[in-house]
Amino acid sequence: MIVDKLENIEKYVALNPLFAQAVEFLKAHDLNTLEIGKTELKGKDLLVNVTQTKPKTKEQARLETHRDFIDIQIPVSGVEYMGYTAATDCAPADAPYNAEKDITFFEGLAESYIEVKPGMFAIFFPQDGHAPGITPDGLKKVIVKVKA
Repeated sequence: MIVDKLENIEKYVALNPLFAQAVEFLKAHDLNTLEIGKTELKGKDLLVNVTQTKPKTKEQARLETHRDFIDIQIPVSGVEYMGYTAATDCAPADAPYNAEKDITFFEGLAESYIEVKPGMFAIFFPQDGHAPGITPDGLKKVIVKVKA
């Protein structure tokens, strides 16, 4: 897991061949004005998903992992708390891996939580269990899905 300010995101382009294109998109657009919905940047290998979340507590946020994709998560309209537990330490899945959605859910709360504010981002790799979307009011956020 990586958490940093958006102004530093270019420092991470070497981590994946598709990160450069993702960063180019993020730098070229005002994230506040992006419409809710999905945009394919490179077929199914690189997607931008703009969502409006509902309020969620730590207890409601389920730990999840992805096998095939890396998430770059960017809160736009408010502060978001994101839980983290290494995937190898996540409690057994309460549901099997869903290949269509590339997601496995786990039981229990995350081991730690971090505050991610507008102007920041978090990157979750397949080895990172994460519980996103914890916010008292809901928020607009951008999720970039990058083929791992």
